Amino acid sequence: MDEISKRLSSDIYRLGVRRGDHLLIHSSLNAMGRFPNRAERIVKVLLDCLGEEGTLLMPSLSYTTVHKNQPIFNELTTASCVGGLTEFFRAYPGVKRSIHPTHSVCGLGAKADFLLKDHLKDETPCGPYSPFAKLPLVKGKILFLGCGTRPNTSMHAVEEKFISPYLFGERVAHEIQLANGETLNKTYQRHGFKGYEQRYDRLFNILELGDYRTGNMLEAKTVVMEARAVWETGIQYLQQDPFYFVDKVN
Repeated sequence: MDEISKRLSSDIYRLGVRRGDHLLIHSSLNAMGRFPNRAERIVKVLLDCLGEEGTLLMPSLSYTTVHKNQPIFNELTTASCVGGLTEFFRAYPGVKRSIHPTHSVCGLGAKADFLLKDHLKDETPCGPYSPFAKLPLVKGKILFLGCGTRPNTSMHAVEEKFISPYLFGERVAHEIQLANGETLNKTYQRHGFKGYEQRYDRLFNILELGDYRTGNMLEAKTVVMEARAVWETGIQYLQQDPFYFVDKVN
């Protein structure tokens, strides 16, 4: 293992990630610094740290390119719009993808099938069959790699369970092109957020100390949260104030 990979492995361990963990990652690849084959080295180190018993997950969201005017989602070719690391992982050997036109997730490892296979049953982005909703069931963790804690798609699943008043937007008919050549047609309700700005960074300030860790992965400031705590704390605060995790905008 080269020096950068050794540092990465050590940094991941200090953040509380262990063999057998099921880890969902939000990321900014550029925050890691510049070095050759960044995405490949990061993915290989993460998979090595998690081991065969663990699972690596990354969102492969496509809401900017799959929409009412371009409603086709292809399981194999539709790119991720949430960063270079997620797009590299999407095409990584052996990686599987959940089926959703705008909020798919890619995964590799022991629990990938369980976490990904039923997403097609949902009619919303992050419903009860989504990997975001299932992650707490396997005592999963969410790692924010150099991107802050604002881009937290798991909180959409929390909002869907709570049915936040600002959450949903229009219904859109999509064509789903599967890897096996089959084509499906299905209508989904998209997220709306009209007039509101997402403020999931507030979650970091209300979690119990034992429910998260902070540190660095190379140059990137990193936070790891327990998925269970995200759900429990998120629901608790939404019950107190349905608009706690958003700001009104003009």
